[in-house]
Amino acid sequence: MDAALVADGKNAMVGQMRLSLDQTDRSQLISAWAPGEIRVGERRYRRSVVLKAGTEPLPWPAPRPAELVLEDLTPALNLAPEILLLGTGSRLVFPDPAIYARMLALGVGIEVMDTGAACRTYNILVAEDRAVVAALIIEQ
Repeated sequence: MDAALVADGKNAMVGQMRLSLDQTDRSQLISAWAPGEIRVGERRYRRSVVLKAGTEPLPWPAPRPAELVLEDLTPALNLAPEILLLGTGSRLVFPDPAIYARMLALGVGIEVMDTGAACRTYNILVAEDRAVVAALIIEQ
């Protein structure tokens, strides 16, 4: 079966499937996660952090997940995300429903998950060139 191939150097069209060259800056991706630590590129972080591709990671004085209030998310919201990933440590802890309501009012999607899942999701969304910010709680 012959498939027509059309390419412009960055994208290719094979039949009905579009293929794109992955040009993600790997230094902006989370390269490892373990309890108590994440690694972005080759840098290790052992305290909670806010990440957005193209910006320097921000230290984040996050409270325990169950105590999280909207004001705690200000550093992440200041980065103007379309999607905010909230990593709540080693286990999933849902924040106060008022946080969801405020994110909806701001037009920001919020996804809450354990920090390991948030790291994997962040990498996928960065590779898709989405305006994603990850607020990751790293437990001591």
